[in-house]
Amino acid sequence: MASSSPHRRRLLLPLLIAVAAAALWGATLAGASAVTCKAWLVQSIPTDMPHLRRVPGVLSTGDVLQWLSGNATRSLDILAQYWQLLAQPNNPKSGDYGFSDSDMKRFGADEGRRVYKALENAADRKIKIRQGLDLAAGRPNVQNVTLLFDDWWGSGVVHAKVWISDKKDVYIGSANNDWKSLTQVKELGIYFSDCPQIAKTVEVYFQNLWTLSTLNSTTYTKEAWDKQWQVSRKVPCWSHFLQPKDRCRSPIPPSVDIPYIDGYPALADPEMIDVSFETPGYKKSTQEHHLSYLSFSPPEMTFGKFQADEQGWVDTIKSVKSGGVVRMNTMDWLGQSEFPTQTVYWSSLSSAISEVVFSKNATVRLLVAYWTHFIPNTDKYLKSLLYSNTLCASSSYNHCGGKVEIKYYMVPGYNETGPALSQPGAAAATGNRYPGFTRVNHGKYAVSDARANIGTSNLIWDYFYTTAGVSFGTYSPAIVAQLQDVFDADWHSPYTVPVQPLEASA
Repeated sequence: MASSSPHRRRLLLPLLIAVAAAALWGATLAGASAVTCKAWLVQSIPTDMPHLRRVPGVLSTGDVLQWLSGNATRSLDILAQYWQLLAQPNNPKSGDYGFSDSDMKRFGADEGRRVYKALENAADRKIKIRQGLDLAAGRPNVQNVTLLFDDWWGSGVVHAKVWISDKKDVYIGSANNDWKSLTQVKELGIYFSDCPQIAKTVEVYFQNLWTLSTLNSTTYTKEAWDKQWQVSRKVPCWSHFLQPKDRCRSPIPPSVDIPYIDGYPALADPEMIDVSFETPGYKKSTQEHHLSYLSFSPPEMTFGKFQADEQGWVDTIKSVKSGGVVRMNTMDWLGQSEFPTQTVYWSSLSSAISEVVFSKNATVRLLVAYWTHFIPNTDKYLKSLLYSNTLCASSSYNHCGGKVEIKYYMVPGYNETGPALSQPGAAAATGNRYPGFTRVNHGKYAVSDARANIGTSNLIWDYFYTTAGVSFGTYSPAIVAQLQDVFDADWHSPYTVPVQPLEASA
């Protein structure tokens, strides 16, 4: 989740050699003549939200992470921004500080302990593990690595949250490897079982990041005048933001090789994954054959014919049918950059939304988190997006009938988070009811009436150009319908508040 924490400056790239043995629900693979890719949506729902309608067939994040690590025998690769699976109520520097054992039990902190224990058991089984837990202490079979995005892009972090087990079972979603992400933060992801095509592609991205951590960034970076965003910034020397004569050969093949234009062109025919999905969590287990895709950020980390992550989001918005509905969910929304020294104006998603409102008479519903660490000028950007409704009705020359609707998602207790006690010395009660960096809707996804996109990035420029992120998208009607249901349960809950439009000028 976005914060100024030092954790945001590190990649903890774990690689656990692991396996998920049998298919879920006790079915065995023994003697099976063909393996079918199975997919489930995955959620974390914070405690104390009794009025949120539960969507049937959606798995728990904690359960999925335990299955991935607890059944490990061969390989488990984990992309992580940071780790805190064990609560720290006795650590004065932690947002958990000062809460009692009964408080932690009520918060569901034991869920993180169970995931940690499953990983610890994997280490005890002498599985070779590369990851960022303290399991590495005294264990020659456990290693970790750190990748500083600052050194390569001038800002950014590894923000992707991905688990890959046995090169066939995968989790992609918004949940950090943190106990709070299991029971105190609302998360959304997708879990695949027996999906080697998907795992293989994500594995290449994982390996590219791992390779990057072994290279000297000084040798492989340059300053580029970025014509697309009108700033000078640090980029890897194989970046297409550099002129061809100034580029180096990429040390992380197979990288994209396309004719130079300003920035990265949208791929006219991005790589699609032709997978037959079974969706046991959606009503009944139905097998469907529909195209899916993976997208990645930053653009310099794309490979083969796989698209940049921004394109996956934009194309999902534009996939809406005439008169249809696009549903979008994010923690942060900002029409600019957030962390780089030079500010970048970013209108890619805003423009795509306005375009389908005008051209397709579409309704776009956007759900944005409102919480303790809300970015103040977000409200102004959201109100400017709502102005599309005024423009839509402003001209006698068009037949625009679409609209934008925006709500804030306020998880109960969002404004009562932080340590229970002040720093040692005073040790006074703070009045906070929940640990720090909790009580927030943290999921990142978009779903039209035709296509779903489930990602790891907040909707801010940095997350697409200087930060590691992954999205999975699909035209599977079952996944599309169930994700719509998850969104609608949030949208119509009592925990949302409409964003008010700009006042009309006199």
